[in-house]
Amino acid sequence: MTIKMKLVLLDAKTLGDDLDLCTLESFGSLIQYQTTTPDETLERIIDAEIVITNKVVITAEMMDEAKSLKLICIAATGMNNVDLTHAKKRGIVVKNVAGYSTKSVVQHTFALALYLIEKMAYYDTVVKSKMWSRSGLFTDVSRPYSEISGKKWGIIGLGSIGKEVATVASAFGAEIVYHSTSGNLRKEAYPHEDLESLLKSCDIISIHAPLNAQTENLINASNLSLLKEGAVLLNLGRGSIVNEADLAKELDRREIYAGLDVLTPEPILEENPLLHIKNQDQLLITPHIAWASIEARRKLLAGIVHNIEEFLKG
Repeated sequence: MTIKMKLVLLDAKTLGDDLDLCTLESFGSLIQYQTTTPDETLERIIDAEIVITNKVVITAEMMDEAKSLKLICIAATGMNNVDLTHAKKRGIVVKNVAGYSTKSVVQHTFALALYLIEKMAYYDTVVKSKMWSRSGLFTDVSRPYSEISGKKWGIIGLGSIGKEVATVASAFGAEIVYHSTSGNLRKEAYPHEDLESLLKSCDIISIHAPLNAQTENLINASNLSLLKEGAVLLNLGRGSIVNEADLAKELDRREIYAGLDVLTPEPILEENPLLHIKNQDQLLITPHIAWASIEARRKLLAGIVHNIEEFLKG
């Protein structure tokens, strides 16, 4: 006999309007909320047996009130929005989905890198403003760009995503080094460098580390000055790994480039200094979309469905 449950999805909008969530209805009655504020959360989960959340926080106090709650499905890899210790104490199962977005994040890493390295913002403007039309030349080399081949690419956080980035960067002909933020050095295919050496020597640096005590404010005024002139810094980890105010000052001070997909907080505040720098062509910001290819979101949904099925099997 199929067990029918009461499911609540708290932030359906983060999964995208193009994703078919009907498969979740096979487990019972599904209530979807596009977004949920902290003040609305408890009321919405109070009678739920299964709660699905991407970024909505589930506190210990909420778990104590939601007496029917049996399973929390996190529609992401990170689990810091749920009090895991209290969930275990209450016998509430918490499941995340890992590995669904690796290909998407790797692809977005190179989208950011190539946009900045090849000065795409400038050349797009040159053509659309008709400057090229009026130039009389078949080409425009007024903003020289470099190849990735022969450059040194430093990876901060050589996990599954970092390793895939290394593979692709190697295919472009880059020399790869990495820095471990945990200090736990395993045998890897690439040489390890301390953070100072990596920042000083690399032409391109991409961050793929989690946010924790070792990585918070890792890149700041004390070490941004170490970056080579013309270096490209990419953050696809978490926003707080890079001090945004310090980065804004450095971008206006000299020619370095930054590509960011993560900020603190999200969405970005209108007063964030990065939105007000003079040298906007040295900065590319995307709204935390590296994880979100349609393929990745379909894998995520499949992972949620799998987690519910495994839970119901007991």
